[in-house]
Order: sequence, then C-alpha cells, then structure tokens
Amino acid sequence: MSKELYNQYVEKLQKIQDINASIALLHWDHEVNAPKKGAPFRSRQLATLSAMSHEMIVDTDLGVLLEQLNADKSELSETEARNVELTLEDYQKATKLPSSFVKELSLARSAAYQAWIAARKAEDFSLYKEALSNIVALKRKEAKLLGYEGHPYNALLNDYEKGATVAQLDVLFGDVRKQLVEFAKVIRESGTATENGFLHEHYDKDKQWQLGLDLLKQMGYDFDAGRQDISEHPFTTSFAPMDVRVTTRISETDPLSMIGSCIHEGGHGLYEQGLKAENYGLPAGFATSLGIHESQSRLWENNVGLGFAYWKNNFPRLQKLFPEQLADVTAEQFYKGANQLKPNLIRVDADEIHYHLHVLIRYEIEKGLIEGSIEVENLDQIWNEKYKEFMGVEVPNAKKGVLQDVHWCEGLFGYFPTYSLGSFYAAQFYTQAKKDIPNLEASIEEGNMQPLLDWLREHIHQYGRLYTSEEFCKRITGEGLSLKYFMDYAKRKYSYIYNLKL
Repeated sequence: MSKELYNQYVEKLQKIQDINASIALLHWDHEVNAPKKGAPFRSRQLATLSAMSHEMIVDTDLGVLLEQLNADKSELSETEARNVELTLEDYQKATKLPSSFVKELSLARSAAYQAWIAARKAEDFSLYKEALSNIVALKRKEAKLLGYEGHPYNALLNDYEKGATVAQLDVLFGDVRKQLVEFAKVIRESGTATENGFLHEHYDKDKQWQLGLDLLKQMGYDFDAGRQDISEHPFTTSFAPMDVRVTTRISETDPLSMIGSCIHEGGHGLYEQGLKAENYGLPAGFATSLGIHESQSRLWENNVGLGFAYWKNNFPRLQKLFPEQLADVTAEQFYKGANQLKPNLIRVDADEIHYHLHVLIRYEIEKGLIEGSIEVENLDQIWNEKYKEFMGVEVPNAKKGVLQDVHWCEGLFGYFPTYSLGSFYAAQFYTQAKKDIPNLEASIEEGNMQPLLDWLREHIHQYGRLYTSEEFCKRITGEGLSLKYFMDYAKRKYSYIYNLKL
C-alpha cells in the first residue's frame, strides 16, 4: 500500500514543481528579456502562480498522505523514505505561512525589484527605501509566523542553510574577521604586488562573450540543457536538470568580471545539471543547501578558475583574442595579476580574501534589520560606515554601495552567510578531490575538467537534499566544516603570489 501512496505523493510533488518551474521561468524572463511596461502584469502573474503553488503545498490531502507514508515506510527504499521525511518537514513549515502572505510577499518582491533597478539607474537610494522597508517588514513577519529559538534571523537562515544559527555564525565570522584581516594586513605590509594594469585596458564585449561560452563548455556545462544570457546581476536558474540557465555581465575594462561570473554561475549550473532527472520535484532532486550550492560555484571560480594550472591552459586562448592588450604578458604574470588582494567596493568583484568582509557587512546588517536595531531609513549611512570600518574604503555613490546586490529586493534574507560557508566548504572539498584524483592539477593544466566534474557528480550532485551540509562534509572529507582548509589554501597560494615566507 505504501508504494501506491508513494506514487500519489510523487505525482503531487511533480505538479507543484511544474508550477514552481513556471514561476522560475517568469522570473528569468523578468530579469533577462521582459519589456519595462509589462512589469505590472508580470508581477500579477507571478503572484497568482505563487499563491497556487503555496495552496498545493499546504493542501490538507497532501498532509494526510505524508502522515500516512511517514507512519509506514516498509515498502519504501531509503531514498524514498528520506524524500517523505523531508517533504513532511517542508509541509509543516509551509502551513505556517498563509496563502495571502505568500501572495503579498510575491507582489512586494516584484515592486522592490523595479524600485531597485530605478534606484540603481539614478544612483539614488531614496527611490528604493519604501519598497525595501515593505520587504523587511514582511520578512520580520515571516520569522514570527515560522517561529524560532533565540534570534528571529534564525528562522530565515534555516531556509538556506538548515540548522545554522546566529550563535554559530557570530563565532565563525568573528574568526573570519580576525584571521583574514590579519592575513591581508601581512600581505599589504610585507608582500610584493604584481603589476596588473593590463587587466584594465579595453576588452571588446563580443570577444569576451565568446570566451565566456568557451570556458563554460570547457567546464562541462551542457548547452543542450542550458544557455547563457546577460542580466543586471549574474544568476543561475533551473527549471529541470535538462534546462538550467546562467547569466553574466560584461565590463569592457575588466575582463575578470565576466570570466569570474561565467565560471561562478557555471559551477552552480553544473550542480543543477547533475541532479538526477528521475527525482524532479522531490527533495532528492534539489540542492542540499545554499552553502553547498555556493561551494560548487566557488570551487570552480576560485580553486580552479583563479589557479595557476587553469591559466597555463587558458591564457594562450585569452592572449590570442586580445593580442594588443596582452602582448607582453606571460601566463604567470596574468595569474599573479588576477590574484592581487585589495579592499574594494563591489562584492562580486572582490578578491577571495576581502570577499568575506563583504559578506560579514551584509550579515551584520541583515541581523540588525530583522531584529529591528537597524531601519531602512538610514541603511545607506550604516552601509557606508561599515565599509569604511572593515575595508577602509569610501563609498562614492549608492549604486556602488547599498544598491549593488539584488538579494534584498528579492526577499532573500539569510542568504548572504552561505557565500562564505560555500568558500570554506569548497576549499575542504577541493583538498579531498586532489587526494582522490592524484593528477587533478595536471588534468586542469591540460584543459581537461572531466575528472573533477566526475568527482563532484559522484560525491555531491547526485544526492540532492538527502544529506545536510555537515553530513556531506563528513561523508566526503571525514570531518565537519573547518576554516583550516581555506586558510591553508590561502596562505599557500598568496605566499607564492606575493613572494612571502609564511
């Protein structure tokens, strides 16, 4: 009987995912193709579909079915039983959010996105304040509806990194700030920087675009199951493992911006393409967490894409595309130039050390907004003060400051900490991959990324949400997440780049 019930369960969840995939497609089109005047109707369509999806998720018939399956799993496989357990958790959580709230939040997100775009264009935070204040009020309300222990931010963190708490992250980010700030200081005071002015000459956008496509293909990104487009903020979206789309943005005076975003989003895309199609709509068909998802993008972007082996292979290709800009530059000079450490204003363009201070700033602001110690009214001032305190930089305008990220207008509070968690998981996973694949660096130097992709498919991609982040880490590396691997990697890499003995 449980097998028959399980088939009913699968049918219900896949119908829900059909709706959610349609919502994702509308969001993708909203950010890539949609005309400006269509925004009000798009907002209505998204709100309607979001409410439909939520109503299907909280349907009492589904709840009864889940309770029956959870009570008798005798005929189910281990994966099937785990799917049921996780869906029951999701159901119990979803029933705490009324459909009216879900629709209200969807409408607020659409309005906030339009306000964010307008504010960025005008470099005027005041155009965004009202819409963002509405989002913050709704996220505070959501935390209360969901319930929490300790800090209200914990309720929102759990959406992206199951089990994470403010108490844990306060300790982690305290260690990060202490160790990384000190490490960056040693490099600035004692290291020898490499000239990298060649990175800021003119690089034709069409040639960059083609290079990005080639680098994605080299990674193993399947263009028969995806595509790349341009958007205001690079992102990855998936409608199914056979339709996973990425976007990038191009600066003609900073080719690393496009290269980094292509590789980063490509890492996300490979994860989504690696999920098993037969698990479509089921927990086993979704990524483990945002931290593990980010580990995939940061592993490719940093451990691979900013590695010397990678550029030994790819620099000749880049030099051929831009012979005048790179005529007198060697692969080693390019590698060292691309990895210079310097505090900056823009998170997505930050080096892999200062990047975590960008995340720290957002983490502290998000906590304050949700607990009420920070209000949107003076958020731009608080942002600028923190950048001066943590990075030593002056914010010249709102576009390069508080308006730079899309996350808050999308209601994604609790998301930012996973960026740092992802880098730390990535360093630990990559260390293990090098142990398991003795010639990994040589393969990358030859332009062969398949051994690494196969390793990721085997150890991470195929399992979806069956394990938590920490369970994955222990299964793969034999221990839980440790900052040690990131620090060892960073010290080894930058002691070479900056001619230091650490």
